[in-house]
Amino acid sequence: MHNRKMEKAKDFKSAVLRILKYNKKYLPLIVIAIVLSSLSSLFAIIGPDKLKEITNIVTAGLMTEIDLVAVKKVGITLVILFSFSFIFNYIQGLIMTIITAKFSKRMRTDIAVKINKLPLSYFDKTTVGDVLSRVTNDVDSISMTLNESLGTLASALTMFLGSLVMMFITSATLAITAILSSLIGFVLMAVIMSKSQKYFNAVQEELGEINGHIEETITGHNIVKAYNATEEVNKEFDDINERLFKDGLKSQFFGGLMHPIMHFIGNFGYVMVCVVGSILTINGSIKFGVIVAFMIYVRLFTQPLREFAQGLMELQRAAAAGERVFEFLDEESMPLENGDNFVKLAKENVKGNLEFKNVKFGYNPDKLIIKNFSAKIKAGSKIAIVGPTGAGKTTIVNLLMKFYDIKSGDILIDDVSIKNLTRENIHELFTMVLQDTWLFNGTIKENVIYNNKKVTTEEVMAACTVVGMDHFIKTLPKGYDTELSDTESLSAGQKQLLTIARSMIEDTPFLIFDEATSSVDTRTEQLVSEAMDKLTEGKTSFIIAHRLSTIQNADLILVIKDGNIVEQGNHDELLKQNGFYAELYNSQFYE
Repeated sequence: MHNRKMEKAKDFKSAVLRILKYNKKYLPLIVIAIVLSSLSSLFAIIGPDKLKEITNIVTAGLMTEIDLVAVKKVGITLVILFSFSFIFNYIQGLIMTIITAKFSKRMRTDIAVKINKLPLSYFDKTTVGDVLSRVTNDVDSISMTLNESLGTLASALTMFLGSLVMMFITSATLAITAILSSLIGFVLMAVIMSKSQKYFNAVQEELGEINGHIEETITGHNIVKAYNATEEVNKEFDDINERLFKDGLKSQFFGGLMHPIMHFIGNFGYVMVCVVGSILTINGSIKFGVIVAFMIYVRLFTQPLREFAQGLMELQRAAAAGERVFEFLDEESMPLENGDNFVKLAKENVKGNLEFKNVKFGYNPDKLIIKNFSAKIKAGSKIAIVGPTGAGKTTIVNLLMKFYDIKSGDILIDDVSIKNLTRENIHELFTMVLQDTWLFNGTIKENVIYNNKKVTTEEVMAACTVVGMDHFIKTLPKGYDTELSDTESLSAGQKQLLTIARSMIEDTPFLIFDEATSSVDTRTEQLVSEAMDKLTEGKTSFIIAHRLSTIQNADLILVIKDGNIVEQGNHDELLKQNGFYAELYNSQFYE
């Protein structure tokens, strides 16, 4: 896979053009910055010509008297030129800094918006660390290049062309000498550019891989320790890190070659200009001031080559990062949900009837998990979904919430197809309590209120009282204003109780409990079950559970096996059938 990434053809030109196109809003400012950078270089180019005048004035005055007035006049001109050069260069740098800051903000905003538009199937095949790497490392690489390279490249181009013109005006012979001595630099730069791009691409890919690996390892740190998998995890890290080291070393090696090569070319140019200039001076073809000017022109001529080389290397890195970012932004989004066929169900008007009609679905199109699921559910019913691991229990909930689109069949809410309801509308109708608890850094009160601004403190306390957390919270130093963080020592059960309290203050017609009691002890489970009974009064609720003791009072139990309903009924009815449900129940209580 790594070799495939290395050999994957990359279009450097199109990536750079797309980055510029992405910044078209700021193109006028970019053009202004480039013009200012060019003017700064132009003023710097005129300097050596004025320095030549001073040298010739001083040389001519050595035999008689130096014209100090003329020297002063030319000196003041030089100060003005270099001052304007500094001011223009400072302004362009300031403009590019502002542009790159806005660019980074816009790109990260677009990525954040895109994340919410991507189907969950994308995250099934992409690590969180890789996505984070695109948001951080890749965006930073592009913005740094824009900030440092565009102005540099414009300045270098102006400096290069300007010094070339001035050299030919000053002395065509010395100009040709300088060009020929620098020609080797162009050839080497082209060769290095052609060899190094694949390594810059590989480095960006591997940064994503290593971030993904680190994120997974830190998230599952306890599991890694519990299973003594440290050595294996470290080995995988070392493998990725070794590839990153080798490709990073190669990319930096090629990038590092530019400066010494161009430095050598510059020094070689100095030598050739001195040798040829000395011969021309002895022959009386040029004056000594021309050699002095050319010594500076050679530096101004070769310096842009070094800046070009460095700038192009940065552009290569930005192109590799840009391809990854735009690849993410180009991922297929979930279909837009607008048009006359969509309706809006207000949660206060929803009765709570549900129907699954011949639903078929598979995460992989070639392998169906839900094969032909049908069920009618009356409003206010408590529905339990049971079955072995992998039977499709959680998948049914994912389809109900429209996290995934069904392959065929339909799901109806109050006789309205979910195909005619937006995802946002469906999510307004459901409250979910999942097996995995999720609490963010904030106070207990803020965690319970989450995204429900109309909730009062009294309602928060009432919900926590029902789930049995009120007493514990009041023993904390700041009570409901206690900050929760990764270092807060809440048990898994306490975290789950807080998420259940969060769900209690959401007045929705449908409730989903997906293994909500799996992380609590037996006593807490009983407390949570009682809280769930109060919460589900008058609402249509779905309970997915492996502990069959928690769903004995369900109005309807759907027994799922291999994606189909094999049995349905209440607890007593299913036990009398002495079928698959009875087998599951007896395996838990009588083995």
